Amino acid sequence: MFETLSGRLNNVFDRLKRRGALREDDVEAALRDIRIALLEADVALPVVKDFIASIRERAVGQEVLRSVTPGQMVVKIVHDRLVELLGGEAGELKLTGAPPQVVLMVGLQGSGKTTTAAKLGLRLRTRERKKVLLASLDVQRPAAQEQLAVLARQAGVESLPIVPGQPPLEIASRASDTASRQGFDVVILDTAGRLHIDEPLMEELAAVRDRTRPGETLLVADALTGQDAVNLAREFHGRIGISGIVLTRMDGDARGGAALSMRAVTGQPIKLVGMGEKLDALEGFHPDRVASRILGMGDVVSLVEKVAETVDKEEAEKLAAKMRKGSFDLDDLATQLRQMNRMGGFGGVLGMLPGIGKLKQQIADANLDDKMIARQLAIISSMTPKERRSPQILHASRKRRIAAGSGTQVQEINKLLKQYQQMQTMMKRVKKMGHQQFLQRGLPPGLLQR
Repeated sequence: MFETLSGRLNNVFDRLKRRGALREDDVEAALRDIRIALLEADVALPVVKDFIASIRERAVGQEVLRSVTPGQMVVKIVHDRLVELLGGEAGELKLTGAPPQVVLMVGLQGSGKTTTAAKLGLRLRTRERKKVLLASLDVQRPAAQEQLAVLARQAGVESLPIVPGQPPLEIASRASDTASRQGFDVVILDTAGRLHIDEPLMEELAAVRDRTRPGETLLVADALTGQDAVNLAREFHGRIGISGIVLTRMDGDARGGAALSMRAVTGQPIKLVGMGEKLDALEGFHPDRVASRILGMGDVVSLVEKVAETVDKEEAEKLAAKMRKGSFDLDDLATQLRQMNRMGGFGGVLGMLPGIGKLKQQIADANLDDKMIARQLAIISSMTPKERRSPQILHASRKRRIAAGSGTQVQEINKLLKQYQQMQTMMKRVKKMGHQQFLQRGLPPGLLQR
């Protein structure tokens, strides 16, 4: 997310920091580079102009240019302005009225509305303990209602029974009535989309909105569509009146133009972002954290939250005890790898660490990707329980059998065993030297090498 923009901006700031004292010309040159970086990231031109003007007003002043660290001051100004541009505070869903509260999902066909509706249902059920009902109003797309019913079951929430031939307005009314009678807290209405904005679509959405009076009207937009997503947001807000935006496929958007433009264009906050295909891959949008990630400052708060959500406390305590005793085996390594997967893989974790953008080439050279995790798990799964407990018995013929069973090469098995042995060495050092002394000495050489 934002990799291209982040790289360009960090190059600009590195040059500023190296200069020490800054002149007005230096700031102007940096602003030109920032402007180009934003335009290449597909940020809307009016948004770029306002952004650059506001930074110039704050950065070209005696207080900044004569400060002890003028480069750092400019970075802080850009960070603060980015936070403002992205909305200032996190946009929370407002579902505080009398239940059932209605959430209306709108957007074009193919933007991910149906999957996002199920993701939102799962999020409300697990995080806020809400009783959720999903209802599909899409009678245009073949099997759209059946698709939502399947996703609802996967998310562990209820879906409105399908009545063939019933029009969208009647489905919306039936969903509201069912939610009221059966004590649901939230009803999520997944509306039909089109390949483009047209009058029948807008009339249908306006009628559903007037009939159900939703607490939230969320526009679901594909982040990869860039400028088109911004124009889409402007149209929907002008005709329907959205209360928030959900950007899907943010994990695949290296530019970030849609996220940086849509708040400014509509005045409505980005409330949620889709970060993958899994139903739990829906995250809150925090402008301050996103701005920090764009500028290479990391997002430690989100990393800690992700760890708390995905790591089983009891399992982690057992693993820590085994590590202290030096009895760490390949089953335990597999547990660690699965936890890494649940946290979003290497990409999900590394993207939240401060300064990681400057290490991208080294990370790429080390081949630290999520496919590597899958291959290593496949290797461990192809071993017998005895082999996982006692890796020292893995001679050549066993390795060939494991390679054939896991679809990998013997060299990959050797690399995994080497990594495991280095971790064993590290744990023995911790046990022998004590935690504080070990931290002073550091990790064994080559622990992260592939």
